[in-house]
Amino acid sequence: MKKILLAIVLVNLQVLAFEYGLTPVKVNESIYCYFGKPEIMNKENNGNMVNSCFVDMGTSWLVIDSGPSYMYAKEALLHVNKIKKMPVKFVINTHIHDDHWLGNGYFASHGATIIGSMLFKKEIHSDETPRMAHRISSEAYANTVPTIPSRFVSKDENLDIASLHVKLINVDYKAHTNGDLLVYIPKIKTLFVGDLLFNDRLPSLRDGDINGWLKALEMIKTMNTRTLIGGHGDITNKKALDLTYEYLTKLREKVRKALEEEKDISEALESITMKEYEDTALFDVMHKQNVEVAYRMLEWESE
Repeated sequence: MKKILLAIVLVNLQVLAFEYGLTPVKVNESIYCYFGKPEIMNKENNGNMVNSCFVDMGTSWLVIDSGPSYMYAKEALLHVNKIKKMPVKFVINTHIHDDHWLGNGYFASHGATIIGSMLFKKEIHSDETPRMAHRISSEAYANTVPTIPSRFVSKDENLDIASLHVKLINVDYKAHTNGDLLVYIPKIKTLFVGDLLFNDRLPSLRDGDINGWLKALEMIKTMNTRTLIGGHGDITNKKALDLTYEYLTKLREKVRKALEEEKDISEALESITMKEYEDTALFDVMHKQNVEVAYRMLEWESE
């Protein structure tokens, strides 16, 4: 019996050994967020470079994006429960990039329903190891089991939790990904848009579509919002979309001009410098990649 008790104690100590040092930030009367660092994931930040938010639904928390690991999700709930102790009944994943949903397993193990787009069902496979597993420390990644949503959204839906009505808005074209979800809470005029908004670092086109992304941002601009929360960055008013919108608009203009001038991709990469953004975090990492992705997509417009 002593050996069993000792083993349990050791397991618990291992689980508690790693801490991110998270601090919840009050955004408005109902929302607390953990705002990540403007960095790429590595063994120093251990994936704490993403936003994860908790919405007070009266008797439970609604989580928007569960973060990069089991340990992150566990610590996030621990600290927000010091403000108001409640269970998590629903978690909504805004898109399939793993820094936003690898905390799902912690909440699912405590009975939460995980909601996400149909793209999870199509593109996330249980036999694939997430990139996060290779890029953060084993202590930070401990107990993380990739857990995709159990409820999938393929069109706009309504979700009523206690006193708050929640609208799930399905972006039915490729934008940041091919399966972006917006979460709108009319009563508090709050809109969560995931990685359609970056406001503390350069956005990443990666596997997105620059035309669809700008179309989605145009839609967001027309919505009745007081609080606007993206996937990266701590600006939460209407200025939250300025960096992403202006950068992508200028990038598209410059790539189209390069194509009109019949520049090949190497010439475009060399000439589209956009130095006005060079002091923006991750410019050196992301900009040329964004030019290349935009060029390869937009060149089909001229065919």
